[in-house]
Amino acid sequence: MVRLTVIVLSVVYLVLGSAVAQDHYPSKPIRIILPYGAGSATDIITRIMCEQLRQILGQSCVVDNKPGAFGILAIEEMARARPDGYTLQVGNVSTNAIAPVLFAQKFSINYEKDVVPVARLADIPSFFIITTKDFPPRSVAEFIAYVQQNPGKIRYASPGVGSFPHFDMELLAKQNGLSMVHIPIKAGPPGYINEMVGGDIHVATINVATATPMVKAGQLRALAVNSEQRLPEYPDVPTIAEAGYPGIMTVLWAGLFAPAATPRDVLATLQQAVLQALNSPLVQAAYKRQIIRSGPTKSLDDAKSWLANEIAIWKNNMQEVKIDLTE
Repeated sequence: MVRLTVIVLSVVYLVLGSAVAQDHYPSKPIRIILPYGAGSATDIITRIMCEQLRQILGQSCVVDNKPGAFGILAIEEMARARPDGYTLQVGNVSTNAIAPVLFAQKFSINYEKDVVPVARLADIPSFFIITTKDFPPRSVAEFIAYVQQNPGKIRYASPGVGSFPHFDMELLAKQNGLSMVHIPIKAGPPGYINEMVGGDIHVATINVATATPMVKAGQLRALAVNSEQRLPEYPDVPTIAEAGYPGIMTVLWAGLFAPAATPRDVLATLQQAVLQALNSPLVQAAYKRQIIRSGPTKSLDDAKSWLANEIAIWKNNMQEVKIDLTE
């Protein structure tokens, strides 16, 4: 009888011990799926944060780059993963606010039900920027007036049809009676910055870090910055709102997402770790060098409200501007 009792207690101990071990999060590496290639701005944000998360959580944070299909492949792989906090996704305004609305029919999941935001991570300021080659405007107002006087002659670039820079320019055009030619270039700013320097493309939005060498060389002119405040690095460049066009240009953000069924305590652990990481001096300094602004949400509920508001904004934008996806 004593032996039987010992065996039963041993089994109970093993089961309870196993449950306790399983409840400890994290107990293995965390995988973050990224819908962009290595070296992209979103990739840089993620890798800098991951290094600090490793120190905070005591587990490695592995970035898995899976670009393509407007981010749908990366999002769906994350959403279908076991909801245990070990498979996450980092995306930005294009992949996680625009694509679920604009390309809803291409998703095989219900994005708003199957994906939950963990935290907003950071902002990537960008310039509303023009070529200086045979192109005279020196302010956003002068640019608007110049385009009005030269309908159909001004070319603007974007990373592709349906991207947020495409919408931004079309909203600017509609609200100011402009006629411009859209040049989609999937390679993004690295693919069209030289064409801007040469004057083949007149205007675009380009993240500040990428554009800085050409601005300092006088080959491109920053008319405004897409940011809530002026940048300390460019105190003389007004925000787009200060230039007189509030609500037009999009501030590029990055966010962390998880399968919706992930236990709330796991999500809370992640959220607090991310908040600690983004507020750390090491991450702040690393982001500053890349001209990235840390901007974490403060709680899971804050993140949920933030994403819902972003999706609502883009639903409204798509009602105002109809994009031809066959362009």
